[in-house]
Amino acid sequence: MPAMVRLNVDMKSSPMTIGQVADHFGLPAHVLRHWESVGLLSPARAEGDRRRYTRDDLFRVASIVRAKQAGLPLPDIRAFLAARDPAARKDVLRRNHRALQDRMAALQSALDLLEAGLNCSHEDIATCPTYQAHLAASVQVTGSVR
Repeated sequence: MPAMVRLNVDMKSSPMTIGQVADHFGLPAHVLRHWESVGLLSPARAEGDRRRYTRDDLFRVASIVRAKQAGLPLPDIRAFLAARDPAARKDVLRRNHRALQDRMAALQSALDLLEAGLNCSHEDIATCPTYQAHLAASVQVTGSVR
């Protein structure tokens, strides 16, 4: 999945095909079909039952892509996008906000550990006090253990 969603809403004035939308967002077309099958998308249909995505559909796809990047599961994305009551929408967002904060903290901890390893000049990294300090909480050690 791309790191950043880019959406040029002036790119086409006419509806886009599933292939064009998939290419634009860097997604396989089957992902868009799946999102439709679980109720996240409902593009208009043209002759031959072919999907046609409008500007509003592109914003919806961008919302789904961003929500997936934030770690929201599809049922929560569906609830978020379908909610007409701001309180219901905010409940979904609050729950996922906490989960994303937890993941970000874990990633920051992992990044700190890597940086400690990169800055270590000890022959055996496992004996480096700075490196060990980053791992101490994981092994529930507050002082030195010998």
